[in-house]
Amino acid sequence: MNSLDANSFERLSLELLTTWCEAMVATQINDPENTELHGALYCNACNKIHGRCIDAVYPFLFMADTTGDEKYLNAAIQVMEWSKNVSKPDGSWTVIPNPESWPGITVFGAIALGEALQHHGHLLAEDIRLQWTDRLKKAAEFVHLNFTIEYSHINYSMTAVYALNLLGRLFNNERYLQHSKELVSELPNWLTKPNKFIFGENNPSDEPSVKGLYPVDLGYNVEETLNSLVQYAVAEKDDDLLHLLQESMESHLEFMLPDGAWDNSWGTRQNKWSYWGSRTTDGCQPAFALMAGRKKAFMTAAFKNTELLKRCTVDGLLAGGLHYKSHGVLPCLHHTFTHAKSLAFILDNTHILPNISTYIPLPRSKVYGIKYFSDLAVYLVSKGPWRATISANDVVFKKPLSQTATGGSLALLWHEDIGPLFTASMAEYLLAEPNNQQPQPDGEDIPLTPRVEIIEGNTWFTNLYDLKAEVEAYENNDKIAIDVNTRLTNKDQGIHGQTNFHLNYKFDRSKVVITVQNTEFDLPKEQFALVLPLISPKHEVVRQISEQSIEIVKKDKVVILTANTPINIIKTKKDRIFNMVPGMEAVPIKMTNIPPSNKIECIITIS
Repeated sequence: MNSLDANSFERLSLELLTTWCEAMVATQINDPENTELHGALYCNACNKIHGRCIDAVYPFLFMADTTGDEKYLNAAIQVMEWSKNVSKPDGSWTVIPNPESWPGITVFGAIALGEALQHHGHLLAEDIRLQWTDRLKKAAEFVHLNFTIEYSHINYSMTAVYALNLLGRLFNNERYLQHSKELVSELPNWLTKPNKFIFGENNPSDEPSVKGLYPVDLGYNVEETLNSLVQYAVAEKDDDLLHLLQESMESHLEFMLPDGAWDNSWGTRQNKWSYWGSRTTDGCQPAFALMAGRKKAFMTAAFKNTELLKRCTVDGLLAGGLHYKSHGVLPCLHHTFTHAKSLAFILDNTHILPNISTYIPLPRSKVYGIKYFSDLAVYLVSKGPWRATISANDVVFKKPLSQTATGGSLALLWHEDIGPLFTASMAEYLLAEPNNQQPQPDGEDIPLTPRVEIIEGNTWFTNLYDLKAEVEAYENNDKIAIDVNTRLTNKDQGIHGQTNFHLNYKFDRSKVVITVQNTEFDLPKEQFALVLPLISPKHEVVRQISEQSIEIVKKDKVVILTANTPINIIKTKKDRIFNMVPGMEAVPIKMTNIPPSNKIECIITIS
């Protein structure tokens, strides 16, 4: 994309929203005799109904208004009728058709229904419009009575900022408007220093780690929390808040890759990382498009991310990563009905979007060397065509369940001609949120994060569990080096006896060199291994050139790995391993040291 005219973003959004809504209508259950099912959207990937499918009422009504096609109006009416199956007397909706399940998602349904009525309520018969309005009032009161700054993870209270403002304006309710102001006044207390990342995505939400880091999740921030705050600030014309949000968004934008992906390799809730964002959030488009008048690169972000959403759409539904179709994995419907809301909002508000006619490169498109984010313990590298992320973040989500990239791991390696070469996944794929994660396919869990490991009996020791890794970065002439001192631990933080390792990543324009050396012994009792799962869909050709060299053909480029030790491909059930985080296939490459050597070196080049 070399230019960005005022209508291109709108055209792309409408095209994609039309595709998604058409596919969502096809999933709607038509069984009038069964009120527990009729009207719901059925997720074939998860083999269940997601309670939040009622969020689709907004994009359905938008499409009905735009196209005049009654199928969308009927779909909206039917999904709202089905919503009685997830409705409770207190005004809440629940995440699944179980009255004991989580009701916090009411805040998202309330916004969806509020936007639908505000922009498209004129389509409804009067009795239905009044019925929906009454139901929305009950949801509004639930949010008002229950949502405080401590209500669950930070995205809930911050989303309530916009929900209460929207509902307060709809119903002329001063209590809601005042509550909204009280919640947003707390925002400065939930920003990291010095970079103003929003934190609070854990329980407890404000407890620092051993390294003094707070729980930050990029996906939730850019695809949910910032939307609400920007929508509120724009509606209230709060210039001081808009300035603060711009500063925060500029920091978050540092982690968007040049292809529009959000690099959430290190985020607290990485268990839901999908290459374009996070699987049950709404999309970054509202916040970044609305703020583009303050920083033009924000519109680039909104546009590039929407292009990526289109690229990841499979059979009309949004898949969670680049390789769902290649691996035969069905996309979870949740991705689509939440992100469809954001595109509907964009299309309903094109009149207030800034007129941006110049393409402004994203920060990570530029070659800048090293950037260190002390409030995340994350380094970003930008050297020649290479982009890399090295993480020593020690925050654990739902401790000890969900381990994001840490231990000085190479959480991401990206090349301007290839795209992602390595990405992090959970160290172990666990359903930290059973209602909001798809099971891992193939009955096989092999993490994608590059790592050092020793397997002793049935115990796995790896730097991916090391919360105490120390990282230093150096830049000299045309080279960048990242040094990591790490220990190999198991998931219970037990330390392996032969444990101290030195990892080194070197970057120059032509290559990346990864070196691992054990600093304690010369003749290991156990062989250690460097494991590099190289991102590659199964149609790409893999060639073993020699015992110590392998190459993968990618369109008109070839990725070449050479090492000072034999390179092996781990045997798996299929040609490729697949991980739901972040929806990628990979070739699991393994290099094991041969005594008396205690050093492995691997060189990665592109030709």
